[in-house]
Amino acid sequence: MDLIVVNVDGASRGNPGEAGIGVAIFDKDTNLINGACDYLGVATNNVAEYRALILGVKLSIEYKAKRTLFKSDSELMVKQIKGEYKVKNTQLKLLFAEVKDLLKNLPNWKIMHVPREENKEADLLANKGVDMSIKNR
Repeated sequence: MDLIVVNVDGASRGNPGEAGIGVAIFDKDTNLINGACDYLGVATNNVAEYRALILGVKLSIEYKAKRTLFKSDSELMVKQIKGEYKVKNTQLKLLFAEVKDLLKNLPNWKIMHVPREENKEADLLANKGVDMSIKNR
């Protein structure tokens, strides 16, 4: 596969609050080829965003694509991954390090910030992840 596009999103109902993550993977023709969501428990929105990216990177490694483009509506996380912002929060530093380590497994990757409207599939999956907690009570 030449290119995959991986949209990631984290959702937290409260900050911190019940949190979930969503990942939507598309081929170069924008066909949805995989979607995943998970419930995190109580977490901040930024932790949820990083956890979503970690899942997205792990899933993308399996596709062995020549190029991977990650899209997120979290400007903070995108700028931290690009090295434009420092990671100050202790918990985020650990997640940042995990992301950077996982990204070493991808030959050619980029990450970009997108408006929330362009991240709908991942957002729906992230909210489905949060809803998993309600169903399990």
